[in-house]
Amino acid sequence: MTRALLVGKEPGTALGYQYVTEPPYDAVVIGSLRLSELLRFREERVLEALAEGKPVYLYTPGLPEVPKNRALSGSLTAAQRELKNWGVLFTDGGRKKLITAEEARILRSSGALPSPGAVLTPLAKEILEGTQ
Repeated sequence: MTRALLVGKEPGTALGYQYVTEPPYDAVVIGSLRLSELLRFREERVLEALAEGKPVYLYTPGLPEVPKNRALSGSLTAAQRELKNWGVLFTDGGRKKLITAEEARILRSSGALPSPGAVLTPLAKEILEGTQ
């Protein structure tokens, strides 16, 4: 099973990772964020993982509820947009399986295909298409 650094609380849905708190890990899962954490996101381990090209997933049910204050709500939306621009992948833990580059290499070497409806990271797509 792929090892993922867990930031925050463990997601309520199994995402297919063995959660760890120390390296080595292949991905990062942000299970929850408080309002202040989202507005001023600067988690060093997550930023390092993004800089190294490791996949980072944000479990969206772990985000704070949208406040009734319109200005604050707009700031939260902007903070989420910034995370997406950095390359953080948002997931709700739905039935769609996320295929990482490592998993794509395993699938390709065994001649298997991803499950229907699977979501591929850009690198995983290149690997499965044979361009990487």
